[in-house]
Amino acid sequence: MPLSCFVAVFILYFTALSGTTVYNDFEEEYHTPQLDYKDPHWCHSPGLTNGEVTCHSPRGGAYRSTLGTRCEMSCDRGYRLLGRSSIQCLANRRWSGTAFCRQMRCHVLNLIPHGRYTCTHGLVVDSRCDFTCDPGYRIEGEHSRTCQHGGSWSGVPPLCADTDPPKIKCPPSRLKVAEPGKLTAVVTWDPPAATDTADKSLDVILVGQEPGTDFKEGANIIRYKVYDQARNRAACKFIVRVEVRRCPVLPPPMHGYLSCSSDGNNYGATCAYHCDGGYELSGKSSRVCQFNRNWDGAPAECVPMEIKSDVKTVSALLDQFHEKRRLLIMSAPNISDTDYQLQNLMIQKADCGLDLRHVTVIELLGSPPRETGRIKENMLSPEVIEGLRQIFRISRTYFSMVLLDELGLDRERFIAPLGSDELFSYIDSFVMDEEERERLELHRDFCDEH
Repeated sequence: MPLSCFVAVFILYFTALSGTTVYNDFEEEYHTPQLDYKDPHWCHSPGLTNGEVTCHSPRGGAYRSTLGTRCEMSCDRGYRLLGRSSIQCLANRRWSGTAFCRQMRCHVLNLIPHGRYTCTHGLVVDSRCDFTCDPGYRIEGEHSRTCQHGGSWSGVPPLCADTDPPKIKCPPSRLKVAEPGKLTAVVTWDPPAATDTADKSLDVILVGQEPGTDFKEGANIIRYKVYDQARNRAACKFIVRVEVRRCPVLPPPMHGYLSCSSDGNNYGATCAYHCDGGYELSGKSSRVCQFNRNWDGAPAECVPMEIKSDVKTVSALLDQFHEKRRLLIMSAPNISDTDYQLQNLMIQKADCGLDLRHVTVIELLGSPPRETGRIKENMLSPEVIEGLRQIFRISRTYFSMVLLDELGLDRERFIAPLGSDELFSYIDSFVMDEEERERLELHRDFCDEH
């Protein structure tokens, strides 16, 4: 706003009888003027724009410009006096000085980050500037500043502080059925987006398991949190629940047991039926837990194993044992062979342990035409005896034993009688699998009880 100034110049004129001399902006006569102290208008009546003139005259308060009158100059509020603060009406009909009032202003206020201000009367005295902040920010400090009489602003600049927390919304909670044969499920979701009134970009932090990974059975709490640049915090959470569908627990068959995959009775788990020594499976060998929480098929049974010894070929005999039993073929020149008699005695005492290990003993004795072959009391045909000797190269001239696994493969040969502990140790270590060994540990005392 332009500053308007009014300069009051007060000039006193008087008649000179002779030439004049100028000094200090006033003209002095060479000769003493003719003074008239009674003239009420010796000097021009003083005035001061935007200010006040207070005069004291020797002739009394009613006179403002008589000779010798002294006037005090003062400016209105918001104006500064420039010039003389006190003037006197001199004999030369002039005032002893001049003055004017200049409007005072404050300096332009700096803008505050994330804020603005508006002023009532610009930058002049008594103008009030009110501060406001952008959305998401709040004033900290004084809300306004006033231009003071000395030309300075009151108070100190305020700050716009970010106090509005960001906003974040998590995805809805979800339920997922565990995958077949597993106790976990892969669950995915889109990460939430966060917004803030102050910051355009925010870092969203996941507290918990990553999406697209395997989540375990039950409730899994997933949390997200976000901070803006002012460290205002927001958070949300949701639940990922994994359900494992389960079938009723299958009872093991009498004279047998079950081996189940996964957790035993969860959706997709497979339970295989197994029979103890001397028994074989009747029915479906395994069952699977379905999504509807029911087992497929019907339960299997373990029935006493029936061996047909009157078959005509060795393959017909071996097929009965395939994947069910192991064979220990014992051969001797005759029944009176001392190695055979010793081994036969030890085999009879170890009969229970052989059953636990699913081992069936086949005896081949003598030479044709008196050669015999038997499984316990069941006699074998000559064709089967000859087939066994040829396939597994079993001699008739000396004592020997051949151990076959469940697939009919030759695993070991013995040419001298073998104690039960040594035989069982070999079978347990090299022929049985881990599951069978664990099962054997559970029933190791079975033979002692019988």
